[in-house]
Amino acid sequence: MTIKYVVFDWAGTLTPWHTVDLGGIWLETAREIDPAGAPDLAERLFQAERELMARCRDTQSSATLDEVFRAVDVVPDGTAIATYRRAWEEHTYLDPDGSELLRTLRERDLGVGVLSNTLWSADWHHEIFERDGIHDLIDAAVYSSEVPWTKPNPLIFELIAERLGAEDPGSCAFVGDRLFEDIYGARQARMRTIWVPHSAIPDEERGSDSAEPDATAHTLKDVLTVLDSWAAQQPTS
Repeated sequence: MTIKYVVFDWAGTLTPWHTVDLGGIWLETAREIDPAGAPDLAERLFQAERELMARCRDTQSSATLDEVFRAVDVVPDGTAIATYRRAWEEHTYLDPDGSELLRTLRERDLGVGVLSNTLWSADWHHEIFERDGIHDLIDAAVYSSEVPWTKPNPLIFELIAERLGAEDPGSCAFVGDRLFEDIYGARQARMRTIWVPHSAIPDEERGSDSAEPDATAHTLKDVLTVLDSWAAQQPTS
């Protein structure tokens, strides 16, 4: 089937992989909420996030940042949220090859989508894309924080295909860095898959199932090479 849409995972795919000090981010945030008890609160927030992310992975049910705070009976104010976001910001910038790739896809009349497992709101992601100058290059996006499921549940892949206007998920290519959430999940939804294996994913974050990708792209630029090779294999009328 001809590929008409290309869907990207976000963190570790459209952004370079970063090893993030999650405990440090929570400590900065906790200091804004309870300066005296910050170390204890940070540890509880860190553990609550880990438990929610494990639930997302193991049961494919979504979670939100608000749930992390509710799990420790905390209602953060605007200053605490701003501190949390500021601590994350350096890890959210687009891969240097990302903008050119998305522009080229649009020039080729291919629809562009983003599908991300995330605790963060859609609005926050949109602000990041605006900052990086790619918001107008993305035709549709789905964030697990706004729906009941996470990758690799095929329903979330089917939803991004629907939002892009794809009549068949098989007309979509999915690009991601994780063999479980991205490649296995997309194949369950009958999408073609491109693995970008440049992320040092911790063992505890690897799912129980994985799948062989249809192709591998060692950089985002290589995605175009893969798409060109697939197009060349299509029968001509």
